[in-house]
Amino acid sequence: MGLLMVKLAAVGIEPVTFWLRDSLCQPQVIGPPQPIVSIVGDDVILPCHLEPATDAVAMTLEWTRPDLNPRFVHLWYDGRELVSYKHPSYMGRTSLFIDKLKHGDISLKLSKVKLSDEGKYRCFIPTLGRNCIVQLVVGAVSSPVVEITKDSSGVDLGCESKGWYPEPEVFWLDGEGNILSAGPTETVRGPDGLYTVSSRVTVEKTDTNRFTCRVQQQNINQTRETQIHVPDHFFTATQKKEQESQREQLKSQLEEVERQEEENNENERKLQSAIWIVQGMRKKPLLEVKKDLERRKAELDEQLQKKERALKIKEGEVTNVTEYKRKTENEKEQIKVKLKEKEKGKGDNSLTT
Repeated sequence: MGLLMVKLAAVGIEPVTFWLRDSLCQPQVIGPPQPIVSIVGDDVILPCHLEPATDAVAMTLEWTRPDLNPRFVHLWYDGRELVSYKHPSYMGRTSLFIDKLKHGDISLKLSKVKLSDEGKYRCFIPTLGRNCIVQLVVGAVSSPVVEITKDSSGVDLGCESKGWYPEPEVFWLDGEGNILSAGPTETVRGPDGLYTVSSRVTVEKTDTNRFTCRVQQQNINQTRETQIHVPDHFFTATQKKEQESQREQLKSQLEEVERQEEENNENERKLQSAIWIVQGMRKKPLLEVKKDLERRKAELDEQLQKKERALKIKEGEVTNVTEYKRKTENEKEQIKVKLKEKEKGKGDNSLTT
């Protein structure tokens, strides 16, 4: 290379220009423009290639995660993998496409993906001084389970889905695909880092009685849903309860209306009576009202006098009875005295004889 630079300098070509052109002619390490998404348990390919296509069989290739220690995920050196430098969590789970290395395909296959595999991966060829970064997004999904329950308010549907990552959203849809209004989603994250989500919704009878619980995670573009058909008899029983409850409510409302009407009628009667009294008093002159009151007073006084006279008569009768009783008692005492004297006289005669 030094001899070439001397020859180039001799003909007037700057060495710097040569090195720039030589650098531009080197293969580029090209990765994907978007993050790679994988599901827990699946196999995933982290794409990386040389452009223009260059045989990489004899090159040193480093797949690393800068946030780990040791950082090596897969180290290719001298036509073989150096396992001793590898991070323990990737043991037995990484591989290259050996038959494609000669065509510049240096992609990495990662098997049985784990949540902990999520992160940034660096594909680097030291001899070229080139690298690219591949972002791996790991998700976990599961199908939701739906159950039917009945309560006083109607037919209640419950949906639960376990083992999601990242945290998903839950939606309820009717038979036509319209989103239903449901309660807040309950979310629990387990010790394994996975999310369990659950949601409940109260539904009414429709033409199809079909409802869907949809769980989705937009970051990993994953959706799982379960559809359920609610038999008519669930709604029939609920409708009967609702009708009975409505009848009771209607009956109570009617009774309240009747009570209020009766109360209003009574108030109207009292008001009307007051109006009549006021109107009657307004129709009569004040003098006539005074005469009426005096006449009424005279009538009451006469009635009082009659009662007083009757009371005096009664008192006189009581006095007479009392006097008669006293006289009777005196006469009784006199008779007793006479009887005693008579008996005594008989006794004295007997002794004389």
